[in-house]
Amino acid sequence: MGWKFNSDTSVSKQIATKLKLDILFGKYPAGSQFPTVRQIASIASVNPNTVQKALGYLEDDGLLIARGTVGRFVTEDSIVIKDMLEALQREYMQNILNDGLQLGITKEQFIEFLKEGNT
Repeated sequence: MGWKFNSDTSVSKQIATKLKLDILFGKYPAGSQFPTVRQIASIASVNPNTVQKALGYLEDDGLLIARGTVGRFVTEDSIVIKDMLEALQREYMQNILNDGLQLGITKEQFIEFLKEGNT
């Protein structure tokens, strides 16, 4: 069974996002060999060209390194992975804060909410 996609953005970008999260959360550790285009295409039930484009995004981000005919590998630079995860977390928290501010929630209310240990 393939992955589920929505029509909000291109399938290649959705695949890139999923694989990026898999890398950032350690499913594919730093320095490890990454699955092939055909393997991912089979799992996701998509055209290999779509996966190729998605992996290009990850290479552009510096998360994947192509090694000729050997395949692709996750970057060995753990700082790149750590920094990208922290940036993603900050972006997520900023989005939550922005949404709350639009609803009239103050920063002080957010801080108090977190201090109270609400989850």
